[in-house]
Amino acid sequence: MTRVAGFWGAVAVGAALLAGCGGSGPAVVGPGADSSSEYSTATTARVHRAQIPESDWLRFDYDAQRDGVGPAATGITARNVHLLRRRTVRLPGTVDSSAIELAGVTVGGRKRDVIVMTTTYGRTLALDPGSGKRLWEFTPGDIRSYEGSPQITTSTPIADPDRKFVYAASPDGRIHKLSLATGREVRAGGWPVSVTFDPTHEKIASPLNISGGSLIVVTDGYIGDAPPYQGHAVAIALSSGRVAAVWNSLCSDRHGLINPPKSCPASDSAIWGRNAPVIEPGTGRILFATGNGPFNGSTDWGDSVLELSPDGSTLLHNWTPTDQARLNSGDLDLGSTSPAVLPAFDGRHLAVQGGKAGVLDLLDLDRLDGTTGGPGPRLGGQIQELPSPGGDQVFTAPAVWSHDGRIWVFVGDGSGTWAYVLGGSGASPRLSVAWRSGNGGTSPVIAGGLLYVYDPGGSLDVYAPTTGRRLASFPAGGGHWNSPIVAGGRVILPVGNANDHSTSGTLEIYHLPGR
Repeated sequence: MTRVAGFWGAVAVGAALLAGCGGSGPAVVGPGADSSSEYSTATTARVHRAQIPESDWLRFDYDAQRDGVGPAATGITARNVHLLRRRTVRLPGTVDSSAIELAGVTVGGRKRDVIVMTTTYGRTLALDPGSGKRLWEFTPGDIRSYEGSPQITTSTPIADPDRKFVYAASPDGRIHKLSLATGREVRAGGWPVSVTFDPTHEKIASPLNISGGSLIVVTDGYIGDAPPYQGHAVAIALSSGRVAAVWNSLCSDRHGLINPPKSCPASDSAIWGRNAPVIEPGTGRILFATGNGPFNGSTDWGDSVLELSPDGSTLLHNWTPTDQARLNSGDLDLGSTSPAVLPAFDGRHLAVQGGKAGVLDLLDLDRLDGTTGGPGPRLGGQIQELPSPGGDQVFTAPAVWSHDGRIWVFVGDGSGTWAYVLGGSGASPRLSVAWRSGNGGTSPVIAGGLLYVYDPGGSLDVYAPTTGRRLASFPAGGGHWNSPIVAGGRVILPVGNANDHSTSGTLEIYHLPGR
């Protein structure tokens, strides 16, 4: 599971000086400042507030299946994207993930749009996206014991369906329930909830997800892979904070949190993909991939795609590549990303799985290993294998988009951003490359009919998704796993690298005039 200290190696922060299309110089603001006033009334009038719909973006990659497709209308179009202006906000920590946004909620006694994010040391912040003003901050009580150390989180928080609470991870292995209105922590029932016995070895890297009445959390290890650690999938009842189910990717016959090595001698098999855990639409089943670790097809499930029951208690099926042993020995984690679920195609339920081996595999969710049987030691069974962008390692979450009867898959890595399109028939589905960009990227998102890709070398790129034509490129700070969200005439992008262990950070807000 070892990751390089910078995304795809060292990232040149100096590339942030890239010229932006139509942007002015960056407006650097502290909490409470507002850069909007520098733009003319005439320019603002061109993008009237009434034309910009309000939208929520409540979790990583927008929805439970993590398809990366956000609001259909954001106010930002191919015709006005060049009007975006950059507002830079200083933060008390690095956010090496993504933000979430809630529109028209009451915070601080006033109805407003709010963005929420969690820093690597567990500070969860609520900000006004129109000004950068900090509305509240939650700080874990034990932050001084790990702040500045390698003990971090790169998880994205998630909002409760009723938009009254947000849930956030901290490096001490806990999940916190916070009032959206005030930032105060709920300390009742089981809250806060510990999802590991050893947070110094087990990390919460992946974004939180919600399915039905449960919060789904997964765990992994830290850079360097110091044992012991294991991948756990934990389902927490939203109503009570009670741990409702635990599934372990090693010693999976044990149905509770494991404290390695006391109760399980095996180590590794992390669950750490940017899009893990994925919720399958329709069935509610839980999908993710694991990283390097032992595999025996019985109790140990390293380097495998795994499908759990909707309640998170039972393994239903697995796909394990034929070269699992090579992946494990060569530090080529399958689980550097998790499955991207495609819309139904001629009756087939398909998904795309990347990884550090530089390939994408097309899988049948009804026959993960090529059969309809349950989990077991069988290897292979994929429908197709093809190169990732440039044959590079994939540490990102693909975006999946349906448009004009075609299914598109967008993948970013250190060698480029490529668009794939699904063709063939239900009997023989095939992905093919539709276009290629040499500009690298983290997890792409689609919103308002545009494709947004953050290049951690220092730019935010906007594409026409069906042609690959780059419509705009804006300067941004350097980063790692960060990715944008788009709503209400704004692109929200935290930047910075968790592995720098910094206690300060930066948020970039690209906004239409007046937003």
